[in-house]
Amino acid sequence: MSPAPAESNVEFIRARSDKREYRRVVLPNALECLLISDSETDKAAACMEVGVGSFSDPEGLEGLAHFLEHMLFYASEKYPGEQDYTKYITEHGGSCNAYTSSETTNFYFDVNVANFEEALDRFAQFFIKPLMSQDAVLREIKAVDSEHKKNLLSDGWRMYQLQKHLASKDHPYHKFSTGSWETLETKPKERGLDIRQELLKFYENYSANLMHLVVYGKESLDCIQSFVERLFSDIKNTDQRSFKCPSQPLSEQHMQLVIKAIPISEGDYLKISWPVTPNIHFYKEEHMEDIIGLVFKYILLLKENGIHEWIYDELVAINETEFHYQDKVHPISYVTDIVTTMQSFPPEEWLVGASLPSKYAPNRINMILDELSAERVKFPAILRKTPLSRLWYKPDMLFSTPKVHIIIDFHCPLTSHSPEAVISTSLFVDLLADYLNAYAYDAQIAGLFYSIYRTSAGFQVSVGGYNDKMRILLDAIMKHISNFEVKPNRFCALKETAVKDYQNFKFSQPYSQASYYLSLILEDQKWPLAEKLEALSKLEPDSLAKFMPHLLSKTFLECYFHGNIEPNEATSIVQEIEDTIFNTPNSVFKSMSPSQYLIKRVIMLENELKCYHQIEGLNQKNENSSVVQYIQKEACEDAKHVYIQVHLDDALSNIKLQLFALIASQPAFNQLRTVEQLGYIAGLSLRSDCGVWALEVVIQSTVKDPSHLDARIDEFFKMFESKIHELSDKDFKRNVKSLVDSKLEKFKNLWEESHFYWGEIEAGTLKFDRVESEVALLRELKKEEFIEFFDQHIRVGAPQRKTVSVQVFGGEHLAEFKKAIAEADIPKTYRITDIFGFKRSRPLYRSLKGGPGRITMD
Repeated sequence: MSPAPAESNVEFIRARSDKREYRRVVLPNALECLLISDSETDKAAACMEVGVGSFSDPEGLEGLAHFLEHMLFYASEKYPGEQDYTKYITEHGGSCNAYTSSETTNFYFDVNVANFEEALDRFAQFFIKPLMSQDAVLREIKAVDSEHKKNLLSDGWRMYQLQKHLASKDHPYHKFSTGSWETLETKPKERGLDIRQELLKFYENYSANLMHLVVYGKESLDCIQSFVERLFSDIKNTDQRSFKCPSQPLSEQHMQLVIKAIPISEGDYLKISWPVTPNIHFYKEEHMEDIIGLVFKYILLLKENGIHEWIYDELVAINETEFHYQDKVHPISYVTDIVTTMQSFPPEEWLVGASLPSKYAPNRINMILDELSAERVKFPAILRKTPLSRLWYKPDMLFSTPKVHIIIDFHCPLTSHSPEAVISTSLFVDLLADYLNAYAYDAQIAGLFYSIYRTSAGFQVSVGGYNDKMRILLDAIMKHISNFEVKPNRFCALKETAVKDYQNFKFSQPYSQASYYLSLILEDQKWPLAEKLEALSKLEPDSLAKFMPHLLSKTFLECYFHGNIEPNEATSIVQEIEDTIFNTPNSVFKSMSPSQYLIKRVIMLENELKCYHQIEGLNQKNENSSVVQYIQKEACEDAKHVYIQVHLDDALSNIKLQLFALIASQPAFNQLRTVEQLGYIAGLSLRSDCGVWALEVVIQSTVKDPSHLDARIDEFFKMFESKIHELSDKDFKRNVKSLVDSKLEKFKNLWEESHFYWGEIEAGTLKFDRVESEVALLRELKKEEFIEFFDQHIRVGAPQRKTVSVQVFGGEHLAEFKKAIAEADIPKTYRITDIFGFKRSRPLYRSLKGGPGRITMD
């Protein structure tokens, strides 16, 4: 008879607002578990952290830990169907992923609560008896290699690997950790190694005594414990030792070095690194020299002036407030956060981790400094409307926290009239944010945040946090907007940054370029990057100063107040904003008429016509190509981006399209990436542009050109047609239930709720009861209606299928590009050679968004 699991009555340090129940359990195999019961949750989640990471890679098998992480998703002895785990999770409203770090590997998922036990059983098989067939091994090496090739032209990954390469050769930090075809296939084979056998041998490091599990469910703690005991007790405990680094990665010979590297993208970046003694046991080219000097001067200032307890007390107060009144997050985020504390903190501090300082310890702070040496309404309602503004108001009825979220959307229709207007507005927003940096620290101290960014129709101010000081912050921001002036020195610095950002787009991933070209084709108010860059290069401080009165001469404020604030205060604040913006002496802000309201619209594609745009990638050193296939309820993608345009926002059509995406997304990923090995980046998803819903399929590949990728996407839809037609009643109902469950997920915090309602206001749909209405329609949906929808809009050759395929040819496929553009068009296809000529030839979908005053006919 096996010993019973050990329970410990741990008094967890927890947030005052946290109503969840917790229990620590240690299974007989030494697996340490944290159980979390949340009676209010609609998603369950689990995360397993294994104390084996890339530092444990055997010599000459770089990337083996990362490769093993990939392989565990394939199949198990109990569930031998390939991708059974991923398929089950996605079919039941969930998501799953994993990552490999230096010393650990983390696996996690979430799923609808009704399917938690079965999902947990499949998850447990990762660590009990996984199957790693020879065929799957070879296919997944290709996926890992594709991931590596994607990283080759990323400055972040290149600089990270350079830093590792320059570290001590006897430290595992020095090694390459991602893995590639060369490290996992070519070199092992040259040494006479069977990579599958090496993989199985490495899997033996996965011992229960090196694992920590967090399980989050709706059930009682006793019920969750029974799941864990039954499903995870068979994990073997081979009493492995946890990895211990033999030394520091950087010794004296690696310090006081300046390493200069040429980036792929345009820009200058400076990173200063210090080797710092691990302190977990103490837990509770131009101007380069000037910047380094300033950093060290600040460190010296801290040393000379000493460590002040009042600063520590201030930080304690901030951290305690943030911890005890933290917003509830998604279970999947919560379990992945907590599991990382379980190896380093005692059980009672698992929930708090390093969030709260334990005691004032100036000696420890000085030790670190020494090492940093130079050596009640359900929906929003309109509370107020004037020719200058409209105020939407919703009190907090769910979370009872002293927080508020405010959005002030400045609708300025002249912002998108030309490339010059777009970049002028962007630089105005950049300057405004730069000027407001002086408030950033004080805002953080007060538990506030703010952001300012350009929109397609103007710019937007968003502020949030504790409501007691919100008005002061908002008033300061509005005065900066009202009194805006162009400071030439800051203008030049920010313009230089903006120029480099535009120039760097050519170094972006091909699938990002394909997505850009797709937006350029679809949106009526969209200007080419080249034209914006040209306009930016000519922009001077004086011309921006002259443009601002023109931009702001037509303005309307869309305001949204949500949270712990009274209606009269919200009204008073908006009145103050109007006075500050419109009624101060010499104000350049003027009201606009409803007819001047800028409406962003999308072109309507033609039924039964497949449009495609083929273009060379902007960086021919990047071997990847991409396709994006867009099906506009109505499909886009070397990168291939396939876009299938389907319908304007409509509840019944929405749920049918969402249901198809739910059913098809995992099979599409499995077929295009896992089975056909077309590329690391491959997937099917939903897309909405100005209320027009569509399907989008994306593939990025080095192995096949975009024309081939596009053909494989069409072939997937043809193959999947039989799956839809043969869908059993049981599977149909199960998928409908999964979609219903995902829609009925509760908002986790005020910001999530606010984001949903503001999204409806911003889009002009105003369907605040969207969830309720779509769930009701889903519950009445018949399988025959769903199949008819597929046959009419999605299947290849459907009478109402509207498709665009954007194909970006990378450096590896230039010969195929020249051949593709020379080929004659085939029937029912249209080659887009002039994007703007094509847009002018197409009608536009009507806009769902009205102006400042909606016009009604009595």
